[in-house]
Amino acid sequence: LEAREERQVTAAGQTFLLEPPFFVLATQNPIELEGTYPLPEAQLDRFLLNVVMDYLPQADEIRMVTETTAVQKETPEKVFTSEEILEIQNWVRQVPVSEHVVSYAVRLVSATRPVADDSPDFVKDQVKWGAGSRASQALILAGKARALLNGRYAVAIEDVQALATPVLRHRMIPNFHAEAEGITADSLIQRLLETIKE
Repeated sequence: LEAREERQVTAAGQTFLLEPPFFVLATQNPIELEGTYPLPEAQLDRFLLNVVMDYLPQADEIRMVTETTAVQKETPEKVFTSEEILEIQNWVRQVPVSEHVVSYAVRLVSATRPVADDSPDFVKDQVKWGAGSRASQALILAGKARALLNGRYAVAIEDVQALATPVLRHRMIPNFHAEAEGITADSLIQRLLETIKE
């Protein structure tokens, strides 16, 4: 299966167009890597978020096992039509964001770049490659959606901070020395959040 930015999918040599709002989610299983190869950094940048799913907490796993091994009770129902999803996406883009919040997002992203004059010393020492402008766009766009989901009608610094790790973890590449010391992109992002002033 191959997903393309042209909003189409190719499977077994046959191409299928994806009508909005449909899209492809990429998944990576850390165990079964045979026949798969890591994407180049430039292609990783096309993904809005990199969400890590770990094992469920025990109480949640108990509930999941109980529900999935019982007699099926409910049939899934449609929540939104494709037209309604497109309308919601349009609403998200209309959420206002102050210049102060945009400036913070851009400064945070810029600080991930080891070649930037104003990036912290630990970034210059431990980062091979920093995030590009798509990361700033992703922080603001995802921040707009998060604000609405939390019942707010404007993006706040807290939205940018909450989304920094899933937006930046696949766009900020630790260098060899950092990896040898067990320093991850997540830990570097956390340190940046403590360093970059609002």
